[in-house]
Amino acid sequence: MSQYFYIHPDNPQNRLITQAASIIRNGGVVVYPTDSGYALGCQLENKSALERVCRIRKICDKHNFTLLCRDLSELSVYARVDNVAFRLLKNNTPGAYTFIFKGTKDVPRRLMNSKRKTIGIRVPDNNIALALLEALGEPMMSTTLILPGNEVTESDPEEIRDKLENVVDLIINGGYLGEQPTTVIDFSDDDPVILRRGAGDTTPFE
Repeated sequence: MSQYFYIHPDNPQNRLITQAASIIRNGGVVVYPTDSGYALGCQLENKSALERVCRIRKICDKHNFTLLCRDLSELSVYARVDNVAFRLLKNNTPGAYTFIFKGTKDVPRRLMNSKRKTIGIRVPDNNIALALLEALGEPMMSTTLILPGNEVTESDPEEIRDKLENVVDLIINGGYLGEQPTTVIDFSDDDPVILRRGAGDTTPFE
């Protein structure tokens, strides 16, 4: 049975954030809040944790995963970013965006799009997620929590508990979030291409 933490959405408790980061480092799969609903996360290099995420969502390993980052300082390690793209990201993060870039050799191959060698990058505008990333000290592998048979992101932590408490290691209750999909911007061919219009304002990228 998973642990269940109530973490304050505005002032996350350091003790619980530290425990959550430790669970991830030890190979755990966690449900946590973002600015676009709840997500599943695990340690970047942990293959078995990633396989568990794939089983929970019933997706294959060719799914487009996202690296959740605390800020842009980690961007150049994992993505090929030119100066124009960097300025746009700097002016629009944190926020409800997923940015698609060509991945670098530091991105585990199993996390990249197998054909295009791309990776999604997110800097979430959510205090709990940012505190968790700060405590972890590295990006986290992430995917939106959309359960098999559903088309929308899970947003109610109590319902998530009922469905997943026996298959994940930790569920973080950061409040009811509602359905707020990210805006997806593709920078893999230099000029930005809007792939999905969501909560993030697309104006700066048009």
